Amino acid sequence: MAQALGEDLLSELQDDSSSLGSDSELSGSSPYRQADRYGFIGGNSGELRLCQPSADLIRQREMKWVEMTLHWEKTMSRRYKKVKIQCRKGIPSALRARCWPLLCGAQMCQKNNPGTYQELAAAPGDPQWMETIGRDLHRQFPLHEMFVSPQGHGQQGLLQVLKAYTLYRPEQGYCQAQGPVAAVLLMHLPPEEAFWCLVQICEVYLPGYYGPHMKAVQLDAEVFMVLLRRLLPRVHKHLQQVGVGPLLYLPEWFLCLFTRSLPFPTVLRVWDAFLSEGAKVLFRVGLTLMRLALGTVEQRTACPGLLETLGALRAIPPTQLQEEIFMSQVHSVTLSERDLQREIRIQLAQLSKSLPGPAPLPQARLPGAQAIFESQQLAGVRESTKPEIPRIVVQPPEEPKPPRRKPQTRGKTFHGLLIRARGPPIEGPSRSQRGSASFLDTRF
Repeated sequence: MAQALGEDLLSELQDDSSSLGSDSELSGSSPYRQADRYGFIGGNSGELRLCQPSADLIRQREMKWVEMTLHWEKTMSRRYKKVKIQCRKGIPSALRARCWPLLCGAQMCQKNNPGTYQELAAAPGDPQWMETIGRDLHRQFPLHEMFVSPQGHGQQGLLQVLKAYTLYRPEQGYCQAQGPVAAVLLMHLPPEEAFWCLVQICEVYLPGYYGPHMKAVQLDAEVFMVLLRRLLPRVHKHLQQVGVGPLLYLPEWFLCLFTRSLPFPTVLRVWDAFLSEGAKVLFRVGLTLMRLALGTVEQRTACPGLLETLGALRAIPPTQLQEEIFMSQVHSVTLSERDLQREIRIQLAQLSKSLPGPAPLPQARLPGAQAIFESQQLAGVRESTKPEIPRIVVQPPEEPKPPRRKPQTRGKTFHGLLIRARGPPIEGPSRSQRGSASFLDTRF
């Protein structure tokens, strides 16, 4: 039953007539109240801000990020560990627009493809995708001040970004889970930078997630269950007993990058770590949510069935999801990139036998900002050292030179040769002087 429900959920993510509603749509307040610091009208995202850093500490972190971004290539080449630590502490809100494109490599993509987004935005979109995107625009954070008006810059920018991606990758088209991801990017970035960040998320961080078959999601769902059985065996046993499979909750978590499942301040902190360290952060967040929702005997006892268990995953107390408290637990999960890749290889071998068609390609996924930076640097070196095609130049044959003639010396005296070689001869005694006695005495 759980498998069937999971298949239905995956198909609904691609169905035109359905859409996942945002958390602000489900639990939002009156749209006529004052907006909070993140732009949500009537939101309460700032009420539970416990253990927040002081203003001086925030200022110090901002200065560190400014220094790192000014010398980004040097920082990523020699001091990436510092970047990872600062991402775990949280990127300052004032600098996310500067740091996110650098972390995910979108800035380099935009630099290497000048004018591409403008051409895509000006081109007419596929009518099939345009109709589907248009129906989903009002569902993306409807209580955020950017997306309140259908004619506002928020919904229109979201339409352009999603349309541009369907033209950029027509074989993949549009997935409804891309809507909230692109909306969060537009809250921080201009449309062109948001588009390239979306491209990097869909093609580098989570390749195969937003395609027509979503086989990478199914692969990661199996990997998640293996990790859950190893790290939280009692929770795994309870889920099996009540029939809750990973496809009933994991697609909403991973495809939407937890934008529908966590408070917005916590979502931003998850994204900071995700863009730095890659997909393993999503697994850590999912395991943390499982432990918070079903970690104790009392919690599991209160969920005797499938519906109660799924409800518990959605009803975690907000105080436990506060960003500082929650992220400290996320980073304490013992899951390394090596462990994750090993489990992916094992599950891929098993999944390839059961799924029709081509298997997902996990090697296309890069594990975070450092791998993306190194791959872009290597591509730049290859482009700069690209060998030139040799040119064949045909020269006309040279005219034959006449044979060298031997100088004619026959009948010539040595005195004549000496004159030609050394110039005029030295004058000697005259004939009358040679016959004199003094000349003969001198010579003989």
